[in-house]
Amino acid sequence: MKFDRPAETNPIDRLRVVGRAHPRIDGPLKTTGKATYAYEHHDVVTNPAYGVIVGSAIAKGRIKSMNLAEAQREPGVIAIVTAESAGKLGKGKFNTAKLLGGPEIDHYHQAVAVVVAETFEQATAAAGLLWIEYTPSEGSFDLEEALKAAPLAKDPNSPEKQGPPESRVGDFEPAFAQAPVKLDEFYTTPDQSHSMMEPHASIAAWNGDKLTVWTSNQMIDWGRTDLATTIGIPKENVRFVSPYIGGGFGGKLFLRSDAVMAALAAKAAGRPVKVALQRALIPNNTTHRPATRQRIRIGAGPDGRIVAMAHESGSGDLPDGQPETATNQTRLLYAGANRLTAMRLAVLDLPEGNAMRAPGEAPGMMALEIAMDELAEKLGLDPVELRVRNDTRVDPEKPDPPFSQRNLVRCLREGAERFGWQRRNASPGAVRDGQWLVGMGTAAAFRNNLLIPSGARVRLGTDGVVVVETDMTDIGTGSYTIIAQTAAEMMGVDLDKVVVRLGDSSFPVSSGSGGQFGANCSTSGVYAACVKLREAVAQRLGFNSADATFSDGHVLSGNRSAKLADAVRQGDLLGEDKMEWGGLDKSYQQSTFGAHFVEAAVDSFTGEIRIRRMLAVCAAGRILNPLTARSQVVGAMTMGAGAALMEELAVDKRRGFFVNHDLAGYEVPVHADIPHQEVIFLDEADDKVSPMKAKGVAELGICGVAAAIANAVYNA
Repeated sequence: MKFDRPAETNPIDRLRVVGRAHPRIDGPLKTTGKATYAYEHHDVVTNPAYGVIVGSAIAKGRIKSMNLAEAQREPGVIAIVTAESAGKLGKGKFNTAKLLGGPEIDHYHQAVAVVVAETFEQATAAAGLLWIEYTPSEGSFDLEEALKAAPLAKDPNSPEKQGPPESRVGDFEPAFAQAPVKLDEFYTTPDQSHSMMEPHASIAAWNGDKLTVWTSNQMIDWGRTDLATTIGIPKENVRFVSPYIGGGFGGKLFLRSDAVMAALAAKAAGRPVKVALQRALIPNNTTHRPATRQRIRIGAGPDGRIVAMAHESGSGDLPDGQPETATNQTRLLYAGANRLTAMRLAVLDLPEGNAMRAPGEAPGMMALEIAMDELAEKLGLDPVELRVRNDTRVDPEKPDPPFSQRNLVRCLREGAERFGWQRRNASPGAVRDGQWLVGMGTAAAFRNNLLIPSGARVRLGTDGVVVVETDMTDIGTGSYTIIAQTAAEMMGVDLDKVVVRLGDSSFPVSSGSGGQFGANCSTSGVYAACVKLREAVAQRLGFNSADATFSDGHVLSGNRSAKLADAVRQGDLLGEDKMEWGGLDKSYQQSTFGAHFVEAAVDSFTGEIRIRRMLAVCAAGRILNPLTARSQVVGAMTMGAGAALMEELAVDKRRGFFVNHDLAGYEVPVHADIPHQEVIFLDEADDKVSPMKAKGVAELGICGVAAAIANAVYNA
């Protein structure tokens, strides 16, 4: 099915199941320990061995020699795999660095060996006995220094493949110079780690030349394809299985070393092997959110109208890496005739920088939305009012495509009223509660809507149960539930008559989970498959599929009615299809909007910061399940609090690694850090984005949170 014109009224619009607050159907499995995470598939293989990865002790250089003899003599050791014994390996499309290093080393804690033994304890003990001699070489580990000579970088998301590396509209420099009110500030954001609860983990088993990997991966088809490329076997010989994922946040979008090393280890050992990446290796071995250095210049008139805006950002990555696209939102969020956005990319020999929840916008909006508050102070204008005055109804760079929906002003206005913004004292340090200084802060939220093709297969069985199969994943966000709701709505059955099977590469390829695209795209794929199934049901019943309605386990067409079960008396019926996108995202700028409000307190003696209240208002199309959507936003707000107040990977600029590479040194928010959080969803449905008329909220919930906290702290 191709979505190439605005959605008309369709079965989803009945909202009997979709749009309702249903508890996650996988919740009982997770709370009782019955959900099988990657390392926990105890019944799929017999007699598994255990692999422990050894990470490089240098950031750049070569392995001079490896002495494996002492480790090989240890009790229980079955095999040791290194780059030398593994032979020639490829590199996946989505990997910046090799996933098995040697003899060349690309970054600290790059996997250089996996030790396989009968037990995890034996493998761990033997891994500590590998004797590896390195020849280090000079590396680049200082972002500030490297950016001095870094070239301009093209936005990897830009459709203009041959366009200039910087975006210009109007004539920024003279407009800024002549502006009555000017802001010119620098902002920094640190490297940050995903820190999901479930580590990167895999079980690999070979059956002849066929490989099955039970793993923790957000994008099944990407991972499967890149694993086949890496180990040099046909893609059809690889099966990826990932039914439950204990958090990903972008860190599991791509193939990582646990899956590669498990596959190589299982081949060497001649039996299944389980590999879980040690927590202390994850920040340096996998990916992280790159640090940024940002400069923002805004020129405005006395009335607060922006006449010139420039946002320049610099970040670093390994060779062939990509920039952290921190200027994304600045190109679309506020009006202004004269504009400049640009990025620079420095080559660093630190571990790979890549997607982390709301890549680009999360650090970019932290800077932009603090800058907007600083401009408001210069103007003597309320921060909410400044943002409202600079709203735009069209893309400021390309005015032709209108926004499919844009409710930023409504988010700001309704949020301000709900939060009690009118009680805010604009003078910093003016409000006290005992020894605490109290302040309020706000920030806009923004994230583009992304569209990725997504397929599904839907079967109606003789037992009346609708079974949905798609390789879509559930990273704790509620995919099982919203997909079940979609199928139930389309087929006119109760939710308990739907079974959803996810995360298996033997199922149709879906959009996968990430970037705020998973909910809308995957349910649209299920919608398309259900349309096929409805046609098959109608045909078997002798009904006209064009006017057939499915409701309460019955099918109605004209003055005729039949039970849905009647259609499958002769056997199961199947519907399979894929939702593809026909270009409406070119005709309409598709984005999501929101507003964050925070009340914070600062101890006047110690400087300790405490968040007191948080509110998010989100405009993201139709909300498929308000309960699971709220959980996503609450989690995102919590991550935003961590980004603002505690999360920072400390870089050793001499040796080139993140020093605090475990959960003892890398602090994340805990329950005591997070106060009452309130989430409001605007009632809207966007017919330009999909038949579901939905978008997504996962990234929107974090975009702007850190700035709202910083602005509240300043006000306090």
